[in-house]
Amino acid sequence: MPGMSIYSRTDHSPRYRALLDLNRQLHSDGDALHGIPAAETFDGRSLKPHVSIIKGLIGRFGAKTLLDYGAGKGDGYSKASARLPDGRVLTGLKDVWGLDSVTLYDPCYLPHARLPDATFDAVICTDVLEHCPEEDMPWILGEIFSYARQFVFVTIALYPAVKSLPTGENAHITLKSVGWWADQLEAALAGRAGLRYFAAIAPQNLGRKVLIEG
Repeated sequence: MPGMSIYSRTDHSPRYRALLDLNRQLHSDGDALHGIPAAETFDGRSLKPHVSIIKGLIGRFGAKTLLDYGAGKGDGYSKASARLPDGRVLTGLKDVWGLDSVTLYDPCYLPHARLPDATFDAVICTDVLEHCPEEDMPWILGEIFSYARQFVFVTIALYPAVKSLPTGENAHITLKSVGWWADQLEAALAGRAGLRYFAAIAPQNLGRKVLIEG
């Protein structure tokens, strides 16, 4: 059944623990197989195409606090900018999105590795879930949803990644159908009154995304 798992935050699968080490290695060493340096590995660039839709959701819900779950290096949070009609320029995603605070979490990148101990109006998770083991998905999604008070926004790729793990395996280890992901998201949402989710699912690289919500 979707949403059922023998694993948890305190008892990961062996595969999850191994992937933490492999992705930490990618963060520090880069992807040598494809010539991607460490500074450009999981730097947060995958968030850029979704900045506008996230801004719209923040405005729609009146969110003021946000958690980026699996933020990587999170470079966009300092480098993003937007010009206002009056000519002023906002710098950094916190100001671009009109938020009071942004929290970055990523267990594979030491500066952001501390697990949050609060809840947030909004939780986003981009270019993360397809990197996680299928057997751990229920607790990972459950954790993501547990941090959110108003909405969750996730992106999911259904195609192989450009990057490879140090073992040579493709970095997107869980490639499933739109329906499978919808079942997982609905299971994570169950019992969370007042919470909404929005998922941008990409069947192919640079292709049109399927948007689902619940």
